[in-house]
Amino acid sequence: MLPVIALVGRPNVGKSTLFNRLTGRRDALVANYAGLTRDRKYGEAEIDGRKVLLVDTGGISGGEAGIDAVMAEQSMQAIEEADIVLFLVDSRAGLTSADEMIADQLRVRSKQTFLVANKVDGVNPDIALAPFYELGIGEVFPTTATQGRGVRTLMQRVLGDLSEPLEVAQTEEATGIKIAIVGRPNVGKSTLVNRLLGEDRVVVYDQPGTTRDSIYINYERDENPYTLIDTAGVRRRKNIKESVEKFSIVKTLQAVEDANVVVLVIDAREGLVDQDMHLMGAVIQAGRALVVALNKWDGLETDHRDYVKAELERRLRFVEFADVHFISALHGTGVGHLYKSIEAAYQSATDKLSTNQLTRILRWAVSEHQPPLVNGHRIKLRYAHAGGQNPPVIVVHGNQTEQVPAHYVRYLEKTFRKALELQGTPVKVEFRTGDNPYAGKKNKLTDRQKAKKRRLMKFVKKKK
Repeated sequence: MLPVIALVGRPNVGKSTLFNRLTGRRDALVANYAGLTRDRKYGEAEIDGRKVLLVDTGGISGGEAGIDAVMAEQSMQAIEEADIVLFLVDSRAGLTSADEMIADQLRVRSKQTFLVANKVDGVNPDIALAPFYELGIGEVFPTTATQGRGVRTLMQRVLGDLSEPLEVAQTEEATGIKIAIVGRPNVGKSTLVNRLLGEDRVVVYDQPGTTRDSIYINYERDENPYTLIDTAGVRRRKNIKESVEKFSIVKTLQAVEDANVVVLVIDAREGLVDQDMHLMGAVIQAGRALVVALNKWDGLETDHRDYVKAELERRLRFVEFADVHFISALHGTGVGHLYKSIEAAYQSATDKLSTNQLTRILRWAVSEHQPPLVNGHRIKLRYAHAGGQNPPVIVVHGNQTEQVPAHYVRYLEKTFRKALELQGTPVKVEFRTGDNPYAGKKNKLTDRQKAKKRRLMKFVKKKK
C-alpha cells in the first residue's frame, strides 16, 4: 500500500497549489478564491523514486455552516485515513484562531504532522515563521508552492521520517473503465457517485454548483476495477458568472475527453432541456461512449412519465445507440443496471475490428445502396480497415471520397454499427482517396498501337 499524505489547512493557504506541484499535474483547481476545493482529491506523486498518495482537501475555518460544514467533514475524513498530514499555514497572514483549532484537532488524532508555512516569498522567514512555533507541532518548513521553493527539502524530511521505506510502485494507474458522471447542476451527479460507491465519498448538498472540480475515484466492483469521475454541473454560458465556474466547466469537458464511458444524468422532473442536448452533443463530438440516466424518476405521475418518454424518443434519435435508464440515485432504484450498459458500451468502444470483416460489411452496404454520381462518375469505395478505438474509427479507401455526401456517411455509420452489434458508442467513418498512379504521366503507345491509330485516322478522313 502506498503511504497516504493529506494536505490540510485554512482556506486559500495553497494546498491545491502544493498538490499540483507534487503530482506534476494541474488536476486541482487553483485560484485566489477561498473555499474553491470542496471534495477530497487524490493524486499520485513520485519523489526521489518513491511513490505516495496525496489527498487535497477543502479548507477548514472552524466557523463552518451549511455546505462548509460538509466540506469540513470531508477534510476530517482525509485526516483519519492519512498516514502523514501536511498542515499548511499562510506565513503572510500569520497565526490565526483557525490555525490553532486545526492544530488541536491534529493533536487529538495523534497524526504525524509536518507544519508547512507557505507563501514565504517576499517576507523575512525568521520573522514570519516565529509565531507558528506556538502551535507546538515542531519544526516549521518554509515553502513557496507556486515556485517550488522549499518543497524538495520538505518532502525529503517527510519521506525520511517514514517508519518503513516506501514501496516503489507496483501499482499502476487504473486499467478499468473510466466513467464520467456529467450533467447540469443539481441533477444528482454526486448522489449517484456515492450510490455507486456505497459511501458518502463526495459532498452532496441541496445547492447547485456544489462540485467544482473533477474528482477521480478508483474502486472495485465484483473484482473489476473502475474509475468514477464526478464532474461539475454545466450550465448555459449566459448563466455563468463566477470565473471559478468557468474553470470547472473546462475540467468537466477535459474529464469527458479522458473518460471511456460518459453517464449523462438528466433530471426527470424537469425533463429533457436544451442544455442536456448540448452536453450530449459535446460527448458525441468527443467520440465517447454514452449512457443516459434519468434521475429522480421515483414519485413521478404516470402522465409526466409518458411525456418524458415521448420527448426522449422524439429528441434522442441522433443518439439512438445509447441505452436509457430510469433511476433514483437517492434510493438506489435502477442504479445497478447502469453497469451492464457501461460495460457493453466500453466493450463496443474498444473492440478490435478486422480489415476483412469491415471490408465485407462495406461491400454489402455499397451493394444495397450505391454511392451517388459525381460529375457523371460513380464514387467507388474499395475497402475498409480500423483506424482507432474509443470511439471506433473505420477508414474507408476509394476514389472521389471527398465528395461523399453527409447522408451517405450516416448510412455507413449506421450500417457498421448494426452489423458489428456496437452498443452505446458512436462510430466515426473517415475516407481516404487513393492516388492516381497515371496522374501527370503521358501515355506511351507501342509501335503496334501507333500503326492502329494511323489506320483509324485514315478511315475517319475517308468518311469525311
